[in-house]
Amino acid sequence: MIVLAILFVLLGVALLGGGLWLIFSGGSWYYAIAGAVLIGVGVFTTRRRGSARWIYAAFLLATLGWALWESGFDWWPLATRMGLFLVLGIPLLFAARRYPSGHKVYCLAWLVSVVVTLASLTADQHRIDGELPTDTVASAPEMGNVPEDQWLAYGRSNMGQRYSPLDQITPENIGTLDLAWQTQTGDVKGPKDVTETTYEATPLKVGNTLYLCTPHNWLVALDADTGMKRWIYDAKVPPESQRQHQTCRGVSYLPPQAGVAVPTATAATQEKTTDTLAATQCDAELFLPTSDARLIAIDPTTGARCSNFGEDGVVDLMQGMPFKQSGYYYSTSAPLVAGGKVIVAGSVNDNYDVNSPSGVIRGFDARTGELVWNWDSGNPDETAPIGPDQSYTTSSPNSWSTASADESLGLAYFPMGNRTPDQLGTYRSPAEEKYATSVVALSLETGKAVWVHQFVHHDLWDMDTPAQPSLVDLKTKEGVQPALVVPTKQGDVYVLNRETGDAILPVTEEPTPQGAQVPGDFTAPTQPTSALSFKPKPLTEADMWGATPIDQMMCRIKFRSLRYEGRYTPPSEQGTIVYPGNFGVFNWGSIAVDPKRQVMFGMPTYLAFISTLVPKTPEMADDPTANTGEHGLNSNEGAKFAVKFTPFLSPVGVPCQQPPWGYVAGADLRTGKIAWKHKNGTIEDMTPLPLPVKMGVPGIGGPVITAGGVAFLAASVDDYLRGYDLTTGKQLWEARLPAGGQATPMTYLNSKGEQMVVLVAGGHGSIGTTTGDYIVAYKLRK
Repeated sequence: MIVLAILFVLLGVALLGGGLWLIFSGGSWYYAIAGAVLIGVGVFTTRRRGSARWIYAAFLLATLGWALWESGFDWWPLATRMGLFLVLGIPLLFAARRYPSGHKVYCLAWLVSVVVTLASLTADQHRIDGELPTDTVASAPEMGNVPEDQWLAYGRSNMGQRYSPLDQITPENIGTLDLAWQTQTGDVKGPKDVTETTYEATPLKVGNTLYLCTPHNWLVALDADTGMKRWIYDAKVPPESQRQHQTCRGVSYLPPQAGVAVPTATAATQEKTTDTLAATQCDAELFLPTSDARLIAIDPTTGARCSNFGEDGVVDLMQGMPFKQSGYYYSTSAPLVAGGKVIVAGSVNDNYDVNSPSGVIRGFDARTGELVWNWDSGNPDETAPIGPDQSYTTSSPNSWSTASADESLGLAYFPMGNRTPDQLGTYRSPAEEKYATSVVALSLETGKAVWVHQFVHHDLWDMDTPAQPSLVDLKTKEGVQPALVVPTKQGDVYVLNRETGDAILPVTEEPTPQGAQVPGDFTAPTQPTSALSFKPKPLTEADMWGATPIDQMMCRIKFRSLRYEGRYTPPSEQGTIVYPGNFGVFNWGSIAVDPKRQVMFGMPTYLAFISTLVPKTPEMADDPTANTGEHGLNSNEGAKFAVKFTPFLSPVGVPCQQPPWGYVAGADLRTGKIAWKHKNGTIEDMTPLPLPVKMGVPGIGGPVITAGGVAFLAASVDDYLRGYDLTTGKQLWEARLPAGGQATPMTYLNSKGEQMVVLVAGGHGSIGTTTGDYIVAYKLRK
């Protein structure tokens, strides 16, 4: 019992000291009181007095009451508040001979605490149960004129729906879905690669060939039946071009002109590399964006560059840039091919330098590579191609995600990011303020902006619009409207008229916290929110979490030390909690939309981050930890403040906010009502012991919906691909992946007419999932 007494005293001292610190910070008194009680229990235990058991019994019941009051009947908050104390109390259950006083009372108190805590497993306070409507609202919806057996663009078509009309796989037979084939690209993360080296690609399926890109900008052609490699084109990207993100989400396809057959990639008896082949005239083209700012046109049949495009198949995207730092500008998402043009936007590194490349969006002739127009959000009215001695606007807001298009309206829809630096608003022009963190509709013909709808005013939180808009013709009370559905990092899902930019589901303005700390800067008095929203409730101290009372307490102390007044609290030198953080409730994986049922499937994620303004010092220039990725310390060269952006984590490296952190959800786009919302994913790959405990974990990636009533999603930090009933959200199937599945699945028919489901599984450096270079394919067991 001496050892137990020492444990009580040591734990008590830690809780008393930290608890007093928390009290002085304006927080809960519980931890200081608990510490004092535990010290007393330890002292009485060393003196072998039965009063230790009486005190501990009262302490357990009081802690249980406090935990229920703070967190409700919720397993994870209760288990971590009670667990350690219940384990420490076990030896006192067997000390009846030495200390008979109060033994029965203590046993009853301990048992009640255990039973109530375990009983909370039967409840799920965070779950929303319901069903999406199953009626077919649009019998022949617009889906982008893609044959049902194909997948011709990143979101299957330029509509960006991530919906397939294939219906072989249903909730009734999905249990017989088996691995059909598995292959590896050969492109793996190296020791000199940046942290965020990731596989995020969704393959295209053209004819009977799959085309996908890898993090180091290889373009790989695979047989769609077997996964056998047909050819590989290696863009040979230099290592110095890797600064913040090393990824490629997809390539784009330009069909051959009328009367020319769909290309069939050359079959190979052994793997071929094609980057040394001479450029050739192309009838059809694949467009590969690279991390060293090139756009390369490649023949889908042979893998050779297209001589008719640019210079031997290459367009230099650094042309016209005001600043040309290596690795500061690149394109990570598939270009948009529409209206006879290949339209390219790009990513500008967050918070590296005030004087960075432009976020210009450029439309090139898809056959020749000639620049037709350029739209620069810093100079939005001049879209005629600039001259050889001219340059675009410095650091203007960029569009790093994937665009959509409606060729019948002649419009392209670009999700817009912010001007770098993200947290410093004093560098922005009125034009940049207008177009940042929005969706902008550009004319396919001229590049002129037709409308813009902004989702964050004067964005100081890196809330770039991250996701490809999904286009659907929506049945409303006013009749069928051409709609655009776009999810945001802050959790709002906007449903707009894609012809006018007007809201279909209501959008309101809400007051927001004030008090920008940077001289000359300001915060917008209000921010918009949509009627369809997955935004979280504001954090409170009671939401702080940890595996033990000590790290819970440390998270509470940290919470009290930071600035936080709710969503859109301004950045500060003391550190501001940004919740939801820039990881986003939704990110580049977007959502999937069923155009017939007019419903959506998504994966809302909830993680808090800390944004800290750091006054610049001369020593910072030599800091080896600066500018090593999107998170951490970024120097903002030329500014008076650097910024440090980190996840809000406990001392043991888990989120300070209590779970769940990740869900799957379904909503009716006509009414804006969330029908169901369920925890998603386990901690199997997050802990030393592979425990498949369903906690609701974060993820990044996107879903796909099929006409069979099934949705597929990987994305979460455990290595699984899962299938769900679209109507109820029930998980129906899962398959273990060889690496992290932080990409969006796709589906097609093979040459035998069998429905295949394919996912790229290579892991994600920023969230630490298993790395690899796999492509996996599944089909129904015969």
